[in-house]
Amino acid sequence: MRLECIECGGKFKIHERFYTCPKCGGLLEVEFEPSELKRRLDRKRLRAEPPSVWKYHAFIPILDESKIVSLGEGGTPLYRCDRLAREVRVRELYVKFEGANPTGSFKDRGMTVGITKALELGARTVACASTGNTSASLAAYAAKAGLRCVVLLPKGKVARGKLAQTLVYGARTIAIKGNFDQALALVRRICEERKDIYLLNSLNPFRLQGQKSIGFEIADQLGWKVPDRVVVPMGNCANIWAIYKGFFEFDAVGVTKGIPAMMGIQAEGAKPIVDAVKGGLDKFKPVKKPETIATAIRIGNPVNGPKAIRAIRTSRGTAEAVSDKEIIKAQKSMARLEGIGVEPASASTIAGLKKLVRQGAVKRDECVVCVATGCVLKDPEEAMKVAERPRVALSYEEALKKIERV
Repeated sequence: MRLECIECGGKFKIHERFYTCPKCGGLLEVEFEPSELKRRLDRKRLRAEPPSVWKYHAFIPILDESKIVSLGEGGTPLYRCDRLAREVRVRELYVKFEGANPTGSFKDRGMTVGITKALELGARTVACASTGNTSASLAAYAAKAGLRCVVLLPKGKVARGKLAQTLVYGARTIAIKGNFDQALALVRRICEERKDIYLLNSLNPFRLQGQKSIGFEIADQLGWKVPDRVVVPMGNCANIWAIYKGFFEFDAVGVTKGIPAMMGIQAEGAKPIVDAVKGGLDKFKPVKKPETIATAIRIGNPVNGPKAIRAIRTSRGTAEAVSDKEIIKAQKSMARLEGIGVEPASASTIAGLKKLVRQGAVKRDECVVCVATGCVLKDPEEAMKVAERPRVALSYEEALKKIERV
């Protein structure tokens, strides 16, 4: 295994402690030799054990497994959603519900690997910038590992559920004036100057190695089959690349055959990757002031944008943008038709899928998996705003009348 730059192809040793290519500044990716993956893979264990991140340890670049820090992440439900499928108008629809992870989002998959790598490298302090889910996850896993944790957040722009988690886990939390992109620039500078602080944003190539287990689990839960399409919300864009790599690596060693078309969804107020994909561009133009109700994808300059574009193009997928109105409608449909409560960013996948089906970009006879990245309690204020208010009854008779109207 090695670190490899996706831009210049530079190769580096797996234990090197840097976040971008020292030659050209490009994004780094962990690459395995297929022969090495096949040697490490225990196919009997793969078939026998239930899904979890560390079930797929052969595909994770950790050298000392005694340092693994885990809260039981992964193994999240893959719900078959027939009622939702009829509304969206596809034959077979599944929702991979990442809200069932320990801190309520997919970030835990990456953080179990990122924190383990931090221990391998001898770090004592970890840091990140966040719109909320990353900070909640990092704070929890740092606490479990006994590491100090520093978090930079955009002031007043983080959902209360996520902020509460970050604070209660004990992270040193700093609210900055500006958006997520500005917070990330600051924390990168801090980690470059302070070598004792290890950066665990998705710029870190090891975090993505945990997130690719979403792809492994989808194939595993579908009986070692690959869906036609996987729909993923795109914020900082690490997840769509990671899931693609999971399917790619399974295909490379013959566990499964083929790679699904990766479909990336952004909000209309923060859609630099959608614009690049639709415009046939290799590079995207950042959005200076991203705005959307979906705080988890309110990112205008996604660090992993180049990887997202590559995953979409290589898998013959596409990208689409949806309005806040469409997101809210999809959020309600998921809850009321299937009993799946998600934060707005997660609902963007169903909203985007509806749009893609109407456009003919997704055929109605296909098998589609939508990744729901976080649970509804991540942003309870938004849920209360868009849901119906409780009806007040001051007596038994009043309560009975209101029930009879249902």
